[in-house]
Amino acid sequence: MLVKTYGCAIYGIDAFTVTIEVNIDKGIQFFLVGLPDSAVRESHQRIEAALKNIGYKIPGKKITINMAPADIKKEGSAYDLPIAIGILAASKQIKADKIGDYIIMGELSLDGSLQPIKGALPIAIEAREKGFKGFILPEQNVKEAAIVNNLEVYGIKNLTELINFFDDKIELKQTKIDTRQEFFSSLNEYEFDFSDVKGQENIKRALEIAAAGGHNIIMIGPPGAGKTMLAKRLPSILPPLNLYEALETTKIHSVAGKTCGESSLISVRPFRAPHHTISDAALVGGGTNPKPGEISLAHNGVLFLDELPEFKRSVLEVLRQPLENRNVTISRAKVSVEYPASFMLIAAMNPCPCGYYNHPTKKCVCAPGVVKKYLNRISGPLFDRIDIHIEVIPVPFKDLTNMSTSEKSEKIRERVIKARLIQTERFKNNKGIYCNAQMTTKLLKNICKIDEESMTILKNAMEKLGLSARAYDRILKVSRTIADLENSKDIKPEHLSEAIQYRSLDRESWGD
Repeated sequence: MLVKTYGCAIYGIDAFTVTIEVNIDKGIQFFLVGLPDSAVRESHQRIEAALKNIGYKIPGKKITINMAPADIKKEGSAYDLPIAIGILAASKQIKADKIGDYIIMGELSLDGSLQPIKGALPIAIEAREKGFKGFILPEQNVKEAAIVNNLEVYGIKNLTELINFFDDKIELKQTKIDTRQEFFSSLNEYEFDFSDVKGQENIKRALEIAAAGGHNIIMIGPPGAGKTMLAKRLPSILPPLNLYEALETTKIHSVAGKTCGESSLISVRPFRAPHHTISDAALVGGGTNPKPGEISLAHNGVLFLDELPEFKRSVLEVLRQPLENRNVTISRAKVSVEYPASFMLIAAMNPCPCGYYNHPTKKCVCAPGVVKKYLNRISGPLFDRIDIHIEVIPVPFKDLTNMSTSEKSEKIRERVIKARLIQTERFKNNKGIYCNAQMTTKLLKNICKIDEESMTILKNAMEKLGLSARAYDRILKVSRTIADLENSKDIKPEHLSEAIQYRSLDRESWGD
């Protein structure tokens, strides 16, 4: 007898339907075809033990299982459940009437219980688009899949529940989630707040500008000055995710297996802070079977690279293209996968190996030339993609002991949102551009026009401070953001002057 069950395979951050055809005939062999990987091939042993332990068995006949389309590799252990149900139905141990109405996914334990799967959200979206009645999966993933409306989603604990459901002995409880309510309920939940930070008003200002324009920023200063503390609070002043961004972000984390069983939808902007020992593949994505890297997990959020010069040079260089294109393409011999990677880069570093170059009270003990050499660990093209450079100095004792409360993130965020709304209106006819940092050279000429006085200031700054030519566009973009924060139609000289201050690492004399 031939029975068809349905599962899904993940490709990038999307899913496609896999038809699992189970045919039982005379003979005693077991064949599993359709380009299964090792985890799929090992399902035979897991299924056999699980069925035996719940009172069923694999029939002693010739069993042929084909996973179509047969020319695409099937990966992972989540096919255990549909294969097991297909074998039971084909051997007439359970009814097969309703099996074709559902996408079924789940990894079997030897006692018949289920383990969670990856990619529940994109699979649920595929199930709805292909017209399936419902999606049956482990209960650990049910909240994530139930985000998708117009689809019946059932979470089960074990194989026995599913067998009884298809035999009409029980009814499964459908999980329903109000996506919008779930989204808005935790939209403004942040662990860190700028009100916790004492002093550092100039750094807060720089981070506000970065958030308002989507600019990348690097902070350079001695140990203990507060660089990491400030960086962790950046997501709290970014504009809230919209529902589309939240779904897109959740899909990426779902494919990577990073979603939490307690929540269904990622509603706050992600903050990723990989250690400096990270590899190229872990940062941008990759592996034999390509998976999202840290830059994709930071999509629509913040990627924080602490101790930037300590990262391997090759790791930092692979950031250059994603920073420009806002996506990353991972190519292998048999597959090419594209992941979104639109993130804000925030980096922090010490000014020198000992950490005390330019310190107001402590003396730098580094040898001559070491400071410049330390800074040169980061290539010019990477600096070119960082709009704002800011030096962080230690907080004075009087500021640390000041009991007055600093401005809350909520207030800063309101100003950032207003500036972003101006940019949304400005770029409404430009596809793929949402903030000032994403402006092309053509748009820059039309939008960032400056008067003669401002042009003179910019010319003098570039000559006297030794600013590089590559700083020109960045200064104009940042000055446009500063003008937006003040709701100014034109870029004024004071806006440009402030933007120039944020190019300290472009100065030829820095670190000498």
